[in-house]
Amino acid sequence: MDIFTISLWIITGIAFIVSMKKDKKKTLNSMKMARGMMGNMIGEIIGILFLIGLVLTFIPPETIKTVLGQSNVFISTIVSALVGSVTLIPAFVAFPLVGSLVNVGASVVPAVAFLTTLTMVGVVTFPLEKREFGLKFTLVRNGLSFVFAVIIALVMGVLI
Repeated sequence: MDIFTISLWIITGIAFIVSMKKDKKKTLNSMKMARGMMGNMIGEIIGILFLIGLVLTFIPPETIKTVLGQSNVFISTIVSALVGSVTLIPAFVAFPLVGSLVNVGASVVPAVAFLTTLTMVGVVTFPLEKREFGLKFTLVRNGLSFVFAVIIALVMGVLI
């Protein structure tokens, strides 16, 4: 484990002890509620694992490394951003998927472009957003979100 993970465990342990001392009943009730929520999410977590397995099965790591790691970073970033814009998957599925892609050789910049457009740009939800907020607002918001997602990806490439 890295120092960040160890720090989070220590902070969590201290917060739990403080919470137990402050109000044991509320803390235990919160723990029961959290267990129930995790029970409701177990199917989705298993689905995430299967989705990542399918992606890595059908797209060999060599292909991912070649297309998203060794090819032209700008082109792969734009393509990843476009794919992220039209994809509708929950963020909690996208984070492990992107992590797996980076682990098998994808460059950070296209991976971040995919992830940020996935969460910021909504091509699939465009009709609903247009109906609720109007065409002009929806076009401007999605366009700016796409541009800023690419900028964020490029900045992350410089920082990491």
